[in-house]
Amino acid sequence: MVRWVIDGKDNREAAERLAARGGISLLAAKVLVAGGYDTVEKAAQLLGSGEPVEFSDPMLIKDMEKACEIIGNEIENGKICIYGDYDCDGITATAVLADYFGNMGADVCTYINERSEGYGINKGAIDTIADMGVTLIVTVDNGISAIAEAEYCKERGIKLVVTDHHMPGDTLPDALAVVDPHRADDTSPYHDYCGCGLAMKLVAAMEGDSDFAAQQYADLAAVATIADIVPLTGENRHIVRTGLFYLENTERPGLSALVDRAGLKKPFSSSNIAFGLAPRINAAGRIASPKDALSLLLCEDEDEALNRAEQLCEINDRRHSFEDRIIDDICAMIKKDPTLLDSRVLFFSGKGWHHGVIGIAAARIQDRFGKPCFLMTREEGGEYRGSARAFGDFSVFEALSFCGSELLEKFGGHSGAGGFTVTEEKLAPFRSALEEYAEKNVKYPLVPEIDVAAALSAADLTVENVEGLRILEPFGEGNPDPVFLIADALIDDVVPLKGGEHTKLRLSFSGTGMEALMFRQKTDEFPFKRGERVNALVSLSINEFGGRRSVSAKVVSLRRKGISQQKLIAAEDTYFRVRRGEIADKNVIAYVTPSREDIIPVYTAVTGTHSPLDLYSQLDTEKINYCKFLLSIDILDEAGLIVYDRFARCITPVADPARADLNETPTMKRLRGL
Repeated sequence: MVRWVIDGKDNREAAERLAARGGISLLAAKVLVAGGYDTVEKAAQLLGSGEPVEFSDPMLIKDMEKACEIIGNEIENGKICIYGDYDCDGITATAVLADYFGNMGADVCTYINERSEGYGINKGAIDTIADMGVTLIVTVDNGISAIAEAEYCKERGIKLVVTDHHMPGDTLPDALAVVDPHRADDTSPYHDYCGCGLAMKLVAAMEGDSDFAAQQYADLAAVATIADIVPLTGENRHIVRTGLFYLENTERPGLSALVDRAGLKKPFSSSNIAFGLAPRINAAGRIASPKDALSLLLCEDEDEALNRAEQLCEINDRRHSFEDRIIDDICAMIKKDPTLLDSRVLFFSGKGWHHGVIGIAAARIQDRFGKPCFLMTREEGGEYRGSARAFGDFSVFEALSFCGSELLEKFGGHSGAGGFTVTEEKLAPFRSALEEYAEKNVKYPLVPEIDVAAALSAADLTVENVEGLRILEPFGEGNPDPVFLIADALIDDVVPLKGGEHTKLRLSFSGTGMEALMFRQKTDEFPFKRGERVNALVSLSINEFGGRRSVSAKVVSLRRKGISQQKLIAAEDTYFRVRRGEIADKNVIAYVTPSREDIIPVYTAVTGTHSPLDLYSQLDTEKINYCKFLLSIDILDEAGLIVYDRFARCITPVADPARADLNETPTMKRLRGL
């Protein structure tokens, strides 16, 4: 279940005023008003004042002047190593400084950890770098927590300059310069750069020319800013807007080849980058070597660049297969033991899962089931290396801290994601501790939310109106791609695409018709039929084909008309608490326990493949609450009368089922015993 959040935000009068005074489309004005930007002055805070935007002075960042002086001296007299992280941000930042320092005539080399080394600068790497004759290490996208490693650099006689965008601890590393806008003593006007954005600011500082730095490196900084999910506000919006322009005309052979192999079409958007380029660069660090991606970005030969780009795409395909294997394994676990989905925190472990992709797999499982997810893979030594994803009030870092060093060998992260290592004997108590954290610290029902900018009318769906949304770009963290509500739409047709792998809907509402695409929705599993009325959440764009431009919609979420989401969310929460045995109130148990008279219409309604919510909306919902309905589905499944695939969330009838006593099913026995 996902909560659609729209109440109180759809203020047409305020949007009309803003559109008139700001000279923008009504649809763009609706989005701004929904986000709290309901005046021209407030909108200018997000979009800019309309005057040419300038980059802030990089020398205002604490220690930037020191860093420039130290690096300038080493370019003349020493050997520099750029030490980066293995993700897209770290790889692109390394490429920026390697290219710039090399063009300045420096003796420069690079070092990026393999994923097996873990995050950040380490002593073994320092030894390797020292043996290469390096006199200065410049970190990018790491180093702010390298307290012991900074001391070790001094022992080995290596100078250290840290450039990082992560939050510092109470103690800064003892480096010659620590350039991090999140330092408590930093008074620069903008703080939310990614590592590559900060590397571009370093180039600007050394050149004394921000425009030069942007012309040379904003393409890479834009890719990293989008990939690292830093806020697309303030100066980051300028970096991405500028970078997308230069990316469309990039003279960087490696980046141009990757754009070609990824099939990106102009005009580029943050979505192109997020789904086309960033995953391919990240894939190298996840399952191969980050050096593969770095070599591509620094490549100057076009033929070699094409070969390297093809290699990166093949690595990304392998990454997909590794993810799919994890998802398939979890699917099999759920089919074998459906109670795995009952807990507040989803918890799965496997053997041979590639540790470079378990974080992505955890995000996919969380999105599918709407619960925080912790995945882990068994390593050779018997330890389990894991990754977690969460949302809302559930903080991964707080949950891991709650478990502490008594249960975990090591851990780190932030609210939405984190990593950890746990031994086999601690798996069970670790799982129990996560459930305890959730019960004590998280407000339930905990459900994912979709922010809805506004309800659409037929008049909104013009090419000019939708085109006007581009003023809000780039979209990303802090400025999401807007989602709109289409209320009371009639399904005129359901059309299979790509052999039924995707689905196109023809909808009519408010006297107009439109088409909406549902990617990765198999047509034969689509739960609605022609002639049914639905409410839909969609994102909008412009489609160009054969010289003709039209409005295109992509379905984000779909429900049958008349669903009361608050009742459903509360009922689903009660259902899981019943399955976990947490409800002792006899009156509540009696209220949700289905009788034979409740179950029969549920069984009768199963005439094809249905999702639970779709099947429920076909019933008389005044006579059966959603919790009772879900328990009825469990009983029918246990009795062998239907098949309930909890992973796919599909309910199908069983042909010629054997006779069964519903009162003897495990769920009914458990309800009687409560």
